[in-house]
Parts: sequence; C-alpha cells; structure tokens
Amino acid sequence: MSALESLPFGTRTFVMGVLNVTPDSFSGDGLGSDVNTALSRASRFIEEGVDIIDVGGESTRPSGIYEGVQEIQEEEEIRRVIPVIAAIKSRTNVLISVDTYKANVALAAVNAGASIVNDIWGMQRDPDMTSVISST
Repeated sequence: MSALESLPFGTRTFVMGVLNVTPDSFSGDGLGSDVNTALSRASRFIEEGVDIIDVGGESTRPSGIYEGVQEIQEEEEIRRVIPVIAAIKSRTNVLISVDTYKANVALAAVNAGASIVNDIWGMQRDPDMTSVISST
C-alpha cells in the first residue's frame, strides 16, 4: 500500500502545508532555494499536524495582475524543488506533493520522493504529463 493509499479519505479533512521555494512568490512566503529554511518550515508544518507538504518551485502569480510574469525553465524548477523534496523525504514520513505543470519536473519529483503531483493546469499545459503521472 502506498503512503497516499493509507490516507483514510472520507473520514476527516486532510491538511496540506505549502512550501514555495521561489524567490518571487506573490503570497509573500517564498523561501528561495534555501533547503534548511524549507526543512525548518516543513518541520513546523508537521508539528502543527499537516498531512501533506506541497513543494512548488515556480510562482503561479497571475500575469493579469502582476507585471513581468515569465515561466521558468524546467531545469531551474528542478534545481529548486528536488533538493527540498529529497531532504524532507529523508527526514520525515510526511506525504510530499509537487506543484508543477511540467512533466519532467513531476517525474524528477516523484523519483526524489513526492507521492502527489499537483498540476494547477489539470494536465493541459504539458502533453507528457498524463503519461508521466500514470506511469509513476
């Protein structure tokens, strides 16, 4: 049984803590790529009872509201999220989610320890996302 399958869905509400490992998070909580800061925040989330930690490496701030919004390259997103996911996985048993719409980032994240892919575009931006998710 996978960690995700062990959640007793329908019995209670599950809580997800969000780690924005971005320098430009529009919510003002971006951690940059500092793994130690991310681990400290993840530890606090776990102490507070979160069930899942969601790690995102690209700001999803709306381009209609914020000027200068640009996609980052998948290599940069991988550079941001993988060390954090690997560090959390090696130190805790919490479920890890990756917030990405890029298939290669999702695959790298799952290989590093993520159990959930949180694609805010619903697998509509990267044609390879569906096959990556279904094969992991």
